[in-house]
Amino acid sequence: MGKKGLLLVNLGSPVSPSNTDVKAYLTEFLSDQNVVTLPKWFWQPILRGMVLPMRTWRSATFYQHMWTKAGSPLTAYTEIMQQKVQQILADWDVQYAMNYGQPRIVDVLQQMHQNGDSDIVVIPLFPNYTQSTHDTIIEKVQASGVKTHLIKNFDDQPTYRQILARQVDDAYAKKDYDAVIFSYHGIPMSMVKKGDPYPQECVATTQGVEKYLRKVPAEKVQTVYQSKFGPMPWLKPYLKNTLMELAAMGKRSVLLVTPSFVEDCLETLEENNVQNYQTFKASGGNTFDAVKPMNGSDDFCQFLADLSVKQLSEGAD
Repeated sequence: MGKKGLLLVNLGSPVSPSNTDVKAYLTEFLSDQNVVTLPKWFWQPILRGMVLPMRTWRSATFYQHMWTKAGSPLTAYTEIMQQKVQQILADWDVQYAMNYGQPRIVDVLQQMHQNGDSDIVVIPLFPNYTQSTHDTIIEKVQASGVKTHLIKNFDDQPTYRQILARQVDDAYAKKDYDAVIFSYHGIPMSMVKKGDPYPQECVATTQGVEKYLRKVPAEKVQTVYQSKFGPMPWLKPYLKNTLMELAAMGKRSVLLVTPSFVEDCLETLEENNVQNYQTFKASGGNTFDAVKPMNGSDDFCQFLADLSVKQLSEGAD
């Protein structure tokens, strides 16, 4: 009988913060038609002629600011998660892969299969399902030819919501905040109109976490979206606009929660802690704090391990 396996899948990261490596990463990421759904004949000339020349140096600068001795924070924390879950599931084979960049999903799955893993669980490290994060992962898993049990989302799991609620309560208790903002990565409205369930899942996550909050008044909680890309409309309300509106209303102390990001990455370290912080301060805000992502916490790694065992015990695909 083969060994059980678990593959944790994350978004990915450039190999280094150099312009060359960042451009290679952005090219792969923004060429994914599950991310940018425009026809290739229309999008590729824009991507290569306008977007990459303008965006590469800017993104490379952001990566340089947040790069650590261990490399990209997203990669470093994913490795920590993999190592901790491997310690919990000592008789399993726990690996990780990236949707863009290295290590590649197909390569890792095929290697796990060759090593004798027969029951393999795949967990994309995104709590809420949406086309732009999950569909390419699903396609690559299928392309590997390896039979797997894929967990499409885990935002509705009570244990996950309890862990997040404890983090929010602990952070909220430290100061007197006027607002607690649950900020999710946005998606284009075009995806929503085609039936993507993401906005409903995000609202349900916020409401589900609220049920476990013990210190945060419900009237202070709101759901917004961030990381808009391009000129087309995305899910609203936008985080940046909300921050300016709160400051204008005299709500100058906010606590930010980012459920979409289970580890620190470009969106938390640069977009929020630098850009959105500056926007809030420039608008008259005083305190701008963020609840740290899971970042390989013991509770979250135990949750991932338990979720994997549950998936196999239920025999779900």
